[in-house]
Amino acid sequence: MDAEMVDEDSAAQAADESLPSTPDVVDERVARADMIDVDGDVDIESSATAAEAAADDAAVVVEHDIDALIAERDQYRDIALRLQADFENYRKRIAAQGDAEVDRATGRLAESLLPVLDACEAGFAHAATGIEPIWSALMGALQRQGLEAMDLQDKPFDPGHAEAVIHEPGDDGETIVAEVLRTGYLWKGKVLRAAMVKVRG
Repeated sequence: MDAEMVDEDSAAQAADESLPSTPDVVDERVARADMIDVDGDVDIESSATAAEAAADDAAVVVEHDIDALIAERDQYRDIALRLQADFENYRKRIAAQGDAEVDRATGRLAESLLPVLDACEAGFAHAATGIEPIWSALMGALQRQGLEAMDLQDKPFDPGHAEAVIHEPGDDGETIVAEVLRTGYLWKGKVLRAAMVKVRG
């Protein structure tokens, strides 16, 4: 009987020694027990909550990446639009410069022909024969390109279009062109050569 009591004491002592006594191990087992229900299964609700939190974090990262890509796309689109506008302005400016250079070149050519027109005009005024057809043909060709003779006779004097070389007194009214001594010309709306006139007033 004493032997049976000794065996029971030994078995109890061995059971006590087999149980962990440190607080860390106990806390770990308690934490595991929180996730396991009475039947020994894993707590599905806690696992689902953790999965939802991970999915939310992934969604936030994806949304942030999408916003960054949209911002980058908008930035590159603005750059492309600015470059397109700059190129269009450059193209228009070059075209305008080319047109202006052509106008200046043809204007210089027309200006070099003005003495010929002056000679034809003088010959026509003195009733020289055979001058009118040549003068008309030359004037018509230049007019089609943009030459225009200024008609200033009996009109108010404009120093931007005419140069007064003779002045005669008038009735103290407005200064007018009394006589055109040399015809002035416009080239595409701009003064190519100012007229020489006699003014009165």
